[in-house]
Formats: sequence, structure tokens, C-alpha cells
Amino acid sequence: MLILAVDTSALATAALVRAHDDGRTEVLESFAATETNAHAEVLAPAIGGILEQAGVAGGQLDRIVVGVGPGPFTGLRVGLATAQALGFAWQVPVDGVVSLDAIAWQVAHRAVEPDGAGIAAPITEDFTVAIDARRREVYWARYSADGRLVDGPHVGAADQVPAGPVVGIGASLYPDALEAAGAHAVPGLDRLQPQAAALGAAAVGLLHAGEALRTPVPLYLREADAKVPQAMKGRTA
Repeated sequence: MLILAVDTSALATAALVRAHDDGRTEVLESFAATETNAHAEVLAPAIGGILEQAGVAGGQLDRIVVGVGPGPFTGLRVGLATAQALGFAWQVPVDGVVSLDAIAWQVAHRAVEPDGAGIAAPITEDFTVAIDARRREVYWARYSADGRLVDGPHVGAADQVPAGPVVGIGASLYPDALEAAGAHAVPGLDRLQPQAAALGAAAVGLLHAGEALRTPVPLYLREADAKVPQAMKGRTA
């Protein structure tokens, strides 16, 4: 099964993943931007590039999976809109996966890099994945040692996360707040951001376990900053 995975909850990332019948995955091509503010400019060309490099046409894909967040409004919209537009054009089903699942999969399977480079010490207890939500807050979710989602996602101050190990870029931002909550960043795993290659692998793992993927709609967790202004008092139609 050929899967195009896309995630824009943090960086703009895309990957072409081959899934095997036993649940294993192979990353054929991948892309990750280095900037966090150019999602719309780089994502579509990147997808075209990795498909061309792999010699795969869009219509040959079996599925598109896209990270649904949590994440900022603009970033998530770019990834979801791109995935849904390509799915419509290529007549390929589109499904969603919680973006934090990508980091959880990397940690649980001890694979930080898309090529499977291993993590030296496994985490053998429940852990929290946290990424930057700005406003001195983090998006976080709790996972079992084998990478299954058990609580969340949530958004809030870092001192609200559960006690225990914390991974992801959010773990490195507010160490004092984590310590106050009885939590601690895991060295070497406190810079991880959601990556499309790991998102694709997480999706395959869910499917292999007989679990359904999510509807591809954004998981914002916050209300938008922009508000529709109220009509001026005394104004008539």
C-alpha cells in the first residue's frame, strides 16, 4: 500500500510511505521544511518532488493521511486543504491522524529519523508528547509506552501536564513549569516535531491494529483570534 503522508502542525512535512502486510513501513521519499511560516509556498511543490523522485503518479496512491493537529490555524489549514484537494483530484481516500501520534510512534518504536535510526534508551512507562502552542502554552497528549493515545490532546500551561517523562519540542521550552508539575523532559527527545514519515507509520500501525483513522478536519483546541465584529450600535440594515 502506497501512502502519501502530510503534516503541517509545526513544520511543513511530506513523505511517501510503503506499508507492508505485517504493519512494517518503508519511507520511499520525504521532505521537511526548515521554516515554520512558508507552508503554503513549499508544501505542494515538495509533494510533487517526492512523487517524481519515487516515480509514482498521484493516482497510484492508495491513501493520503494528514495530520489534524493540534496546531496553529494557518498551518493546519494548509496541510488539510492540500491533502483534501489532492485526494479529490486523484480520487484517493484522505484520512486524519493526530499529529502528536507521529512523535509518540517515534518514541515507542525507538526511531527518531525517517531511516529508522534508533533511540538508545526506550521509555517503559506512560509518557507525554508536548509541542509549542505559543502564548507560553503547549499542546500535549498522554501515551502508553507502546505509543497508544490514552488522554488528550489538550492545550494549556506546561505545569498542567501529567507527571512523568515528556518528549517533543514543548518539553524543552518550559523546564521550570514541568518540574513544578512533577514532569521532566527526556534528553535527546525534547526537540522532536511531528514528521510526515512518522505520521504515515503511525497511521499504518492504527490500521494494522484494526483501529479507524480520523476524519480529516482540523483539531484546533482554541477559538480563533480573529472575530467577526458586532454590528455598530444603532446601525440599520
